Amino acid sequence: MSAATTPATGQDRVWTVDEHLEDILAAVRPLDPIELQLLDAQGCVLVEDVTVPVSLPPFDNSSMDGYAVRVADVAGAAEDFPAVLTVVGDVAAGAANPIRVGPGQAARIMTGAPLPPGAEAVVPVEWTDGGLGGGPVSGMRARSLSPEDASGQVRVHRPAKDRAHVRARGSDVQAGDLALAAGTVLGPPQIALLAAIGRGAVRVRPRPRVVVLSTGSELVQPDEQLANGQIYDSNSFALTAAARDAGAIGYRVGAVADDPDTLRSTIEDQLVRADLMVTTGGVSVGAYDVVKEALSAVAEGEEGGGVDFRRLAMQPGKPQGFGSVGPQHTPLLALPGNPVSSYVSFELFVRPVIRTLMGLKDVRRPRTRAVLSAEKALTSPAGRRQFLRGRYADGTVTPVGGAGSHLVAALAQADALIVVPEEDTSVEPGTEVEVVLLG
Repeated sequence: MSAATTPATGQDRVWTVDEHLEDILAAVRPLDPIELQLLDAQGCVLVEDVTVPVSLPPFDNSSMDGYAVRVADVAGAAEDFPAVLTVVGDVAAGAANPIRVGPGQAARIMTGAPLPPGAEAVVPVEWTDGGLGGGPVSGMRARSLSPEDASGQVRVHRPAKDRAHVRARGSDVQAGDLALAAGTVLGPPQIALLAAIGRGAVRVRPRPRVVVLSTGSELVQPDEQLANGQIYDSNSFALTAAARDAGAIGYRVGAVADDPDTLRSTIEDQLVRADLMVTTGGVSVGAYDVVKEALSAVAEGEEGGGVDFRRLAMQPGKPQGFGSVGPQHTPLLALPGNPVSSYVSFELFVRPVIRTLMGLKDVRRPRTRAVLSAEKALTSPAGRRQFLRGRYADGTVTPVGGAGSHLVAALAQADALIVVPEEDTSVEPGTEVEVVLLG
């Protein structure tokens, strides 16, 4: 693992949010495609068009449990004047050689079973006496309990039109049709379609592996006892969950103490399973900002592109780091340690990187305009852009936690970020603002 000395221009320059993101995305490329079995491909992005090799359904089949009949044999049937047909047998789903239905005959048929030769329609069992000789029934008796129901006679109380309750061959998709286009994210319906057309594996871009680690000697794992000066590590949990929510495979590493050598060693150990490294904490200007110290030092003979630490025109999240580490030049984003700052930074920068690695075109959260509902104006220091937490509903956004709040509780209540433009020093209640939707 290595890092390059931060250029003086990187230290002195104040980057805008868009400049920083564009610089990051210019250096990130989608992961190489691989072939995966269907369930392993869930959540991945398809890299090839998939066409239908065989029509679905591949044969005419029944959409109901009932009786396969000829239309002429049930014409004019009524409850007080039923059509009486001879039952010639059963047609179950999976039947390879169904029986033929001739004039005056019917075959008991199950949902999904192929329409037998000679039959033109299906009458639901509820339109018949089920072969019991009485009025309409609500269902069939199990064959194992009443095998004799597959023979004898059945009374049909209603007529049926041609092709009634028949799913036609190719009515879902036709052979040669485009099933899924390249760029499709494979969710449960898409996986089902691929299986239905006989595809057991597909070429996709894999879900990126994101390793998240937080830094700070004061951090304690949940369920452990807090000592004086200690706090629980929430950032690594939040960011790992956010990475998974964005579509990645997220790995959380326990908090690393404020020691540069330990941090470098931990990152080196984790590179084997990382397509993207995300650190939180230690990127500001303090004497114990270990990430900046560890990754800003050049180690002779080490490989990698280096990490640049920057100041951004945004609040929260002014200090940021971006670069690459290790022999594979694995991207690394170094986020601030404040819980709100780290999460806002994730939404603005890390999530688009994950989506880019996946091969998606739309990598940013959706944005909209909303009317500000607040008790007082939102203020923004000159030259800064604030991302305030808010609740969005029906074109209105309400701040949560206040402009200066860094509490996790305020973040947990928010489903949107309120963008205060750089040129505005204050935004009055009732005015329209830009909103980043998190939900």
